[in-house]
Amino acid sequence: MTHQVKQFFVQAGELSSFASRFFKEAFTPPFEFKELLRQCYQMGNRSFVLVGVTGFIIGLVLTLQSRPTMIQFGAVSWMPNMVGISIVREIGPVITALICAGRIASGIGAELGSMRVTEQIDAMEVSGTNPFKYLVVTRVMATTLMLPLLVIFGDLIALYGSALVENLKGNVSFQLYFNTVFNALTFGDLIPATIKSFFFGFVIGLVGCFKGYYSKKGTAGVGIAANTAVVMASLLVFVVDFIAVFVSDIFYEL
Repeated sequence: MTHQVKQFFVQAGELSSFASRFFKEAFTPPFEFKELLRQCYQMGNRSFVLVGVTGFIIGLVLTLQSRPTMIQFGAVSWMPNMVGISIVREIGPVITALICAGRIASGIGAELGSMRVTEQIDAMEVSGTNPFKYLVVTRVMATTLMLPLLVIFGDLIALYGSALVENLKGNVSFQLYFNTVFNALTFGDLIPATIKSFFFGFVIGLVGCFKGYYSKKGTAGVGIAANTAVVMASLLVFVVDFIAVFVSDIFYEL
């Protein structure tokens, strides 16, 4: 138990040091814009289908599960409001972040771990290239920029899935459904959800790069890096979400 606690604090310290190095390198030239754009394409475009399918299923399931209870209490007309606020505030950002933690964090961890094992990172250092700036900064910035876009896309697809159920079961037109949803939403729902999406992306990219960049030697180390990247990124997503909800709750009370 003592060893596990010690390991936790060691990992936390190393990750904090890694994050501080990222901020130092991110704002000093030269900047790798071409690699950043390539990483944005890799992480954003290739995740659209997965996020879209997941969002659509979430919208369907949430509406199908909630509808009988809403009918029982005579509040079925509130279904668009309830589903819209639930998805935009919490379900959409968190589920999308977890999907990206599984796909992106593991991919980054495996990629950088393989480069560490095959000594490509060492070769970059010897040749005078800054591997941290080229490999880490670009990937973390790409995930930070792309995750909010993926969250917005996932939210829209989830709302479409919910509207489809209401259209088939309740004869509610798509126009009426989306008008009701957008009338129910306020900037207080949209802004905190968007802001915490940036932090979700930052955490996912940072953890994936951290685990891969300092991967142990050997092929087994690559697998461990990819595995632990997903676990740690998913856990930190929940931690960031709790902090964001707690802070926004204090803000609303003021």
